[in-house]
Amino acid sequence: MAPAIDHTTILLTLKLATVTTLLLLLIATPLAWWLTHTRARLRAAVTALVSLPLVLPPTVLGFYLLVLLGPKGLVGGWMQAMGLQTLPFTFAGLVVGSVVFSLPFAVQPLANAFAAVGARPLEVAATLRASSWDRFLSVALPLARPGFVTAAVLTFAHTVGEFGVVLMLGGNIPGETRVLSVAIYDHVEALEYAEAHVLSAGLVAFSFIVLLMLGRRGGHWQRTPA
Repeated sequence: MAPAIDHTTILLTLKLATVTTLLLLLIATPLAWWLTHTRARLRAAVTALVSLPLVLPPTVLGFYLLVLLGPKGLVGGWMQAMGLQTLPFTFAGLVVGSVVFSLPFAVQPLANAFAAVGARPLEVAATLRASSWDRFLSVALPLARPGFVTAAVLTFAHTVGEFGVVLMLGGNIPGETRVLSVAIYDHVEALEYAEAHVLSAGLVAFSFIVLLMLGRRGGHWQRTPA
């Protein structure tokens, strides 16, 4: 008998990845532009802060987000005083954790793309009396399009596969915070290896397709010219 597939968990994971990706593209675009062009002394500190999720254990990040957003935390306490629901163990909390955890996967490709545009196209547009906003919208964004594609794909894939942050911040509430990675963990704990195999194999195939797509767009490893 074939193992049952939890469609609710899959749809919830896809919803979380989609919302996280859209929010991160909005947040990371101005941040990446600023990091690319600023000469402020804070640039190094901001870069390190953005990159922190790359080296910080996800459970540590999830723990501190749980403390910050919980009823006794700085943000959670303020929300509770305002009569608002606190974010831990809600879908909104998962979104916040996913945005923080996947931030470098959106910022770095965009910053690299903006840096690759260079100053020359913007200077040419300036000679044609284009405003700063026009130069950004009409020149920088179209030329940086490959960076946006890479950022969106990496962010979506990273969100689908995350575990530590979502477990710490969201728990395991079916239909609300139970995502694929948590479901696999549950199946393994219950010795339901058939169900775990189905979900895990799906994630392996998804990850391979993502890497294949990125490789066809230039990838991380370049071939030596003939």
